This record gives sequence, structure tokens and C-alpha cells, in this order.
Amino acid sequence: MPDTPLPPLLEAILGVGTDLDLRTTLQHIVDSAAELTGARCAALDTTDPGQDGLSAIRTPVPVPPPPAGISVPIRVHDGVFGTLHLAGEDAFTAEDEQLLHVLADRAGSAIGNARLYEAACRRERWIEGAAAVTTALLTGESAADALMTVAEQARILADAAAGVILQRTPEGGMEIVTASTYDDPGGVVGTTIEPGSAVLEQLLGGEPVFIEDSATDPRMTTHVRHRFGPSMMLPLQADGTLIGTLALPRRRGDRPYTPVERLLAVQFASQAALALVLADARHQRERLAVYEDRDRIARDLHDLVVQRLFATGMMLESTQRRCPAADVQDGLGLAVDELQSTIQEVRTAIFTLQQPPADAPTSFRGKVLRETAGAAALLGFKPSAVFTGAVEALVPEQVAARLLATLRRALAEASRRPGVSRVDVGVDATVRLPDGRGGVRLTVHDDGTAPRSGTAAASPGSGTTVTWQSPL
Repeated sequence: MPDTPLPPLLEAILGVGTDLDLRTTLQHIVDSAAELTGARCAALDTTDPGQDGLSAIRTPVPVPPPPAGISVPIRVHDGVFGTLHLAGEDAFTAEDEQLLHVLADRAGSAIGNARLYEAACRRERWIEGAAAVTTALLTGESAADALMTVAEQARILADAAAGVILQRTPEGGMEIVTASTYDDPGGVVGTTIEPGSAVLEQLLGGEPVFIEDSATDPRMTTHVRHRFGPSMMLPLQADGTLIGTLALPRRRGDRPYTPVERLLAVQFASQAALALVLADARHQRERLAVYEDRDRIARDLHDLVVQRLFATGMMLESTQRRCPAADVQDGLGLAVDELQSTIQEVRTAIFTLQQPPADAPTSFRGKVLRETAGAAALLGFKPSAVFTGAVEALVPEQVAARLLATLRRALAEASRRPGVSRVDVGVDATVRLPDGRGGVRLTVHDDGTAPRSGTAAASPGSGTTVTWQSPL
């Protein structure tokens, strides 16, 4: 039995709902309308904010308007989605109009299904993006990398021109600390929202802010606002703690964010904030574990190694007193001195281990040790450092700054001298100056070839000693 061709209307109705892609569905509607009525041209336009003025055209619309035309609204869920326009050489009949109304009813259902599918796909992308951010943050990224991960993933998901993270400033404002942009981000990072801004009050209160046009909105006061149009500013907040703000501006002239996009972005920001908190807690636990391990090593060094070295030194001193031979006494004296020097080195190592890991030292002793550790890259070995007296309590900040500058220069000069295999740094806060005042002395000695000028000896291998002192 031969296949019976479907009536044109039925075929058009079936064709309209065959694809879930919205743009393809709209094109099917326009094509079907033109074929059913024999229209010369057909077009569908929509002012739906989520479709950015989406339109579909069957044939190019002629410059002179055709003598006959008809327009039919397309409704989706009791709202007008758009209007279907047809034009032809001859007037459209009542039957044509009836066919278009039937097609428009079916088109409304097809568009509704396509929009639901599109929303589901968009929601899935945001969920997958949030999961990817969480996975990335919990795999050990640094704080700066974590913020960039959030900003970049959000920018991609929101189809925004930029994804930026703002954090609070000491003055009470907010500053852009991270920016991911399609274009050159020059001038974006470092931009500040000053205290007193209406937008700032909302953000610090944990409220999202939605902007229709960043360039013209009076609430926007930054110097980069003219670059952008629609924008979302979303608090990164978890457990009542405001970590910062995620801003997602689009280019000027781009379509505004739909309510669904706003909701998905707010949910993403909430999950990203939680992931940032969890990642930070993980880093803190790792740092604590390292610190506890280093503290245990420091205690072992102090309780076992230093005490044994000290006991050995006492035994050698006792033997030295009982032994009359001058050469033996000299040898034992050198051994005792070496042990005392070793004890000082171990104590310095203990102090270094007790410094919080990955933190810049804030104590004077810690800053000296940082300078010596930094010089190791140039020297090929780490200089030793010995401290005498209560350097933390006695050396004021201004004197410490000058001493550190001198130390930095001395270490740099030592790295440029040939034959240097050892550098000893000493900081003595028990010095008495000629006028009776207390002072601090820095001594930097290396065993390399001494320069031919200055106070040091000029013979190769004799070493160079740099001495600096200041009243306290």
C-alpha cells in the first residue's frame, strides 16, 4: 500500500516539535508558516529578554513592503513570546489565518518545551561548573589560584565579559583582587569601591546586586564601569562569613541576565564560597600538621641533641682541667669551642623550625634567618647564623632595618667573591660601645679570597669580615 502523504498542516505541526533546540524550533515555525500559506517572506521576532531579540527569517524581507501581510502572536504560558509576520503578493485568506493560528498554538507548546530543555541544560552546566570548582579548590590550589578558578569558571558559565573577585580593604571598601576577562584586564585589578557606596552596603550585608547597565547606573562609581553593561555582583558568603564578592559584568549592549541566570549564579556563588572555606580549612590543617611535625623535631633537637652536646662539652672541659699537657689542653679547648659553636647552630635551627610554615617572618631573628636562607641560592650553601643576647627585645625596629640592609649587602658581596665555601653571620646585642651605651654588632665573615682594598687582608683564602654596629 503506497504511503499516503500527510496533510500540510499536520506535517507542519509535527515538524515544529521535532527539535529541542530553541533556535532550530523557531526556524521550523517560520518555514512551516511560509509553506502553509505560500507567503513570499516570513519572520518571527521576539522581545523575550532571555533571547537577546532573537529572530528567525524565512526569506529576506523586501525593501518595498508587499501589498499583503498578516501577523499572528505566539503565546507561551499565557505570555506573548513573539510575533509571526508573513507577507505576500496576494491577500491572505481566512483559511490562511486559521492555519496560522493553529500553527501558532502548536508553536507555543514547542517553544515552551525548547525553553524548558534549554533551562535544564543551562542548570546542568552551572551544576557541573560548581562541581568542577569544588574539585579544583580541594586539590591543593593556593589562595590566589583558588580565587582565579572561581572567577574564570563563573565568567564562562555566565557568558560574561569578565569574572572578578572583590575583597574588603582595611579602610572598609572593597578592591578587585582577581580578574578573568576575555580581553585585556588592564586597570581592572586594584579597582576599589570606596566606603559609603550604596552598592558596597548591600554587598557587605550579604545581598546580591543586579545592574542593568554598569556604565549608566549611578550606584556604580569605579573608573572601569564604562567598559561594561549588565552585571551581577554576588556575595561569596559561607557560615555567616563574607569572603568577598563575585562580579560578572557583560559587555555594553549585551542582553541582560534573566531571572533564571541570576538564580543559578547566586547558587553557584554560594557553593563556591563554601568550597573556598573548605579549601582554606584544608590548607590550615596541612599547615598545622607541618608545624606540629617541625615542633616535634625542634623538641627532639633541644631535649636530646643539645643536651648531649652540652654534656660532652662539660666532660671535655673537666678532662682539660685534669690534663697538664699544653698541646692536649689546646686540642681540648678547640673541641669545646667547636661544640659550643655547634650548640648555637642547633639552637638556631630549632628556632627556624618553630617559625610558622609558609609565613613571612615578623620577628627580627626570623628576618635575619630569611636573609641568610635567601642567600643560599646565590652561594650554593646556607650561611650559619649565631645570635647573642636578647636580640628580639633589645634591637629596635629602625636599627633592625639598617642591620638587615647591611647584612643583605654583605651577603651579596660574599656571593661574588671567589673561593667562598662558608659564611658565618653573627648578631650580638650585648655590645658595649666606647661611650658606655649598649649596642648591637653584626659580623659577616666568609672564607673566600679577600679584596685588595679595605681593611681586610688581601691574601687568597684569608677571608673577609664585615663588621657593623649601632647603639640601641
